[in-house]
Amino acid sequence: MDFSRADFGADFKWGVASSAYQTEGAHDAEGKGKSVWDVFSGSRGKIHENQQGNIACDFYNRYPDDLKLMARMKIPNFRFSLSWSRILPDGTKTINPAGIDFYHRLIDHCLAQGIEPWITLYHWDLPDALEKKGGWTNRDIIGWFSDYVEICIRHFGHKVKYWMILNEPMVFTGTGYFLGLHAPGRRGLNSFLAAIHHAALCQAEGGRIVKALSPDASVGTTFSCSLVEPYSNNEADSQAALRIDALLNRLFVEPLAGLGYPVQDLKFLQRLEPYIKAGDEGKLAFNMDFIGVQNYTREIVTRSRFIPFLWARVVKAGSRKVETTVMNWEVYPESIDHMLQKFSKYTGFKELFVTENGAAFPDMLVNGRVHDEKRRAYLEAAIGQVLKAKREGVNVNGYFIWSFTDNFEWAEGYKPRFGLVYIDYKTQQRFIKDSGYWFSRFLENDYSG
Repeated sequence: MDFSRADFGADFKWGVASSAYQTEGAHDAEGKGKSVWDVFSGSRGKIHENQQGNIACDFYNRYPDDLKLMARMKIPNFRFSLSWSRILPDGTKTINPAGIDFYHRLIDHCLAQGIEPWITLYHWDLPDALEKKGGWTNRDIIGWFSDYVEICIRHFGHKVKYWMILNEPMVFTGTGYFLGLHAPGRRGLNSFLAAIHHAALCQAEGGRIVKALSPDASVGTTFSCSLVEPYSNNEADSQAALRIDALLNRLFVEPLAGLGYPVQDLKFLQRLEPYIKAGDEGKLAFNMDFIGVQNYTREIVTRSRFIPFLWARVVKAGSRKVETTVMNWEVYPESIDHMLQKFSKYTGFKELFVTENGAAFPDMLVNGRVHDEKRRAYLEAAIGQVLKAKREGVNVNGYFIWSFTDNFEWAEGYKPRFGLVYIDYKTQQRFIKDSGYWFSRFLENDYSG
């Protein structure tokens, strides 16, 4: 597909994304409290090669230079998150002035460079003090989270227009409270169910608070999603794919859209009943200004007799002999068009943004350059799929690459590199990759794919 930036329209939002724990470092600087990821990554055997995010990209200290580099690359929008435990070290009540000051400086530097800040309020780094009280399994988190959101909007709402409430609630509840693969490392259906319901309530309540305190703000939330298709055309695989789709793609957006939980396709959600209080069903819904779609791959699904509750399993990309990334995800940029089409069917949300999309490939720094042709090709194809959806009537108005720099990729540590900018973690030197140079030329509108 031949296209240029102009094909998307002058108002289309182009940007890059990051999160606090994955980039900031400074894990105990200037009064910051511990997050669940500080604790989890400090436990042996949890992270690839026992790596930690204590320093990460040292963005806490290097953000002025990183933002200058971003501006030099012509990137006009920057999505980042706030660290709850940097602002409220114990999760509630006591504000850390140094944390507030840091985010004021970061926002001000963005604006001074002509970069629009897009803030995610929660990107997985729950204060450990709150996890000790039950974290997302404790219904009190609705109040804790509401107080945190109010503090953030009162301090930064006059400077920031675009707000996202939660980052990928399916991931932090599923991997953190059911599988135990992410912080806080809990396992079990009951923990998962409680976390699901409380996170769903928080995403709607967070939206209400932002709009009440900052009526001119544009508020949304983000969802991880993957195109889910059956391994074969038989009925068993088709039903298995339906269940996985309900889990991965519908579990949080449908209650937000006023449709309730997808209980019909996920029977185990009937067990949510003990956690649902009078009046909750109405509180789950909120008309967000936008939805952030975050897509990286597709999943092929078959029926399984050995996986309870779902009776389905994902057929790994490697066993299907398809091209994969370092994350062992199938390289399938067409997925993004399908997911934009899917999310566009939900009414009540004014527009969609692709708030994350990217790929991790093996990168080698040679003489100060990284020739990452596979990433460049993937991004070009993915952007083409966004344009396809837009031309077919989907109201998608932005695209953010994950990520600006390489960073700490959760349980995978520093092995996967998603960035447009390579980081030598020993020296913290930055090197723009070929994909970064390509994206910069594209944004200057002198490139046609």
